[in-house]
Amino acid sequence: METVQANSLHGLMAMFDSPEALLEACERTRDAGFKRIDAYAPFPIHGLSESLGQPKTRVPLLIFCFGAVGCVVGFGMQYFANVIHYPLNIGGRPYNSWPYWIPIMFEATVLFAVQAAVWGAVVGLNGLPRPHHPVFNVPSFSFASQNKFFLTIETTDPKFDLQQTTQFLESLHPSEIAQVPA
Repeated sequence: METVQANSLHGLMAMFDSPEALLEACERTRDAGFKRIDAYAPFPIHGLSESLGQPKTRVPLLIFCFGAVGCVVGFGMQYFANVIHYPLNIGGRPYNSWPYWIPIMFEATVLFAVQAAVWGAVVGLNGLPRPHHPVFNVPSFSFASQNKFFLTIETTDPKFDLQQTTQFLESLHPSEIAQVPA
């Protein structure tokens, strides 16, 4: 393993040959107290998020709140137009005839909720756009889209120590351990 200076290091990466080995390694890493860990696989693995200890996402709450705001905005827009700004008495109906406004309220709800989902999830919570991630600097990471499974421990983890973390990763019996340059 080629050594990179500690200040230019993103983390350590272990490569595994099977999804079961990756799941076991993730659980042991989480149980060892590491918090800044991530796993990469060529296909979705059931239970991987739980074995990494990832918290539940706040995206559904964000979408609901923005959807509710969109519904209120849709109602308010029509109320202002039909009651305050340009009231018309059509067929003796009241100015505030909200059942007729339901389609617009629904569309405003969907519009705001979708915008919250896209911008909140992609930009706000995932930290995107990120055109390049340091794990792409590891030559063997090209197998992540083919048949290998990877576990990364970042240097920003409070428990990270280069020698001790390397020894810990070796105890997981990976097929390869690599340093991830920043």
